[in-house]
Amino acid sequence: MFKPLSLFVGLRYTFTRKRNFLLSFVSLISMLGISLGVLILIVALAVINGSIATLRAESLKSVPHVIVSGPAVQQDWQRHRAQALEHPEVLAAAPFLEGEAMLRYQGETGFIRLRGIDPTLEAAVVSNPGPRYRELLEALAETPNGIVLGTQLAGSFGIYSAGEVSVTALGSLLSRSLDEAKGFRVIGFADFGFYGNSQIALVNLAEAEALFGTASSAPVQLRLRVADEFAAAAIAAEVFGSEANLTIQPWNVTQASLFNALNMEKILTGFMLLMIVVIGAVNIVSTLVMVVSDKGADIAILRTMGASRRTIMRVFMVQGLVAGLIGTLVGAALGVLLARFITDISLVIENAINAVFTNANFYLISHLQTRVNWSEVVLVCLAALLISFIATLYPAYRASKIQPAEVLRYE
Repeated sequence: MFKPLSLFVGLRYTFTRKRNFLLSFVSLISMLGISLGVLILIVALAVINGSIATLRAESLKSVPHVIVSGPAVQQDWQRHRAQALEHPEVLAAAPFLEGEAMLRYQGETGFIRLRGIDPTLEAAVVSNPGPRYRELLEALAETPNGIVLGTQLAGSFGIYSAGEVSVTALGSLLSRSLDEAKGFRVIGFADFGFYGNSQIALVNLAEAEALFGTASSAPVQLRLRVADEFAAAAIAAEVFGSEANLTIQPWNVTQASLFNALNMEKILTGFMLLMIVVIGAVNIVSTLVMVVSDKGADIAILRTMGASRRTIMRVFMVQGLVAGLIGTLVGAALGVLLARFITDISLVIENAINAVFTNANFYLISHLQTRVNWSEVVLVCLAALLISFIATLYPAYRASKIQPAEVLRYE
């Protein structure tokens, strides 16, 4: 079977048994360094992807896929809702308004985000799983002056059962019209997610309009639920693109501060962990430099037999790339397996430690979510191979500069 000379010699140098123990040990360390770097990088990215997915799901419990606002929606939201529902990718649409208000309960006061909704339409729009939330919306529709508090908001006020609360719009508070406060009866508590939704309370749309009046700070808007949340902006543009003076805000814009920070953290974490791969590549440089010194006579003989400098360079580039390829493949395989089963592994470790040490009460994150993105796995592997390739250039160039006459003079 035909093999190029550089490939044949490079593979022979890599896989033949070496008499130099130090050389073999450094070569093994370089492979392990690259494997460890790729493994940790894949697991870290999978954990961050899982965290982003969890935060996105929590945010979308109360944040709509798309918010459409403008004077035209304020005047006739029914027409715009019907227009949106004609698009096959729009699953549901519902009106709402949201404004700042002050809530008072048994002498305690605090500022909240009061959201007026149509309970009969709201259930189809939100991504809040579980029958309890829908039961609360049905109760809200049937209860005059009813209010649903977020669980975090209710806990901060010490409200643990049905009670009466007083709500004053922020505009009325600023104008010192305290007589415009409105009483509401608490009918239940809902989970609106754990990020940025701790001060939300729900009331009927008509009652919110009566509380806020015609204040421009709380206009009626339209919220949409679409089939593909990642294409929310494009779908809304297809529905309302021909209308001017409408503002379209997809969820990734309204929550941009959160997800931009998470993506930046992901990039910086990936860059820092990539340094482990670079350290492994430094060991490749050390290995190849020692191989060049050890194989000086072999290089000189190959040169006298007609091998070009490029052929000599390719020999050592092949040797370094094989080490990088093996380390990358092993690290990628172990990294994907660890990312897939990290929750089960953490539970095994937790149970083992608690079984050995009585009353240790040692707990790991048993609900850790991971998500392996195969495009990121491929990108990590390509980056590791590129770093390995760059690490081979200097030793290979140094080998190509060996002069056969100087090496063989004393042989």
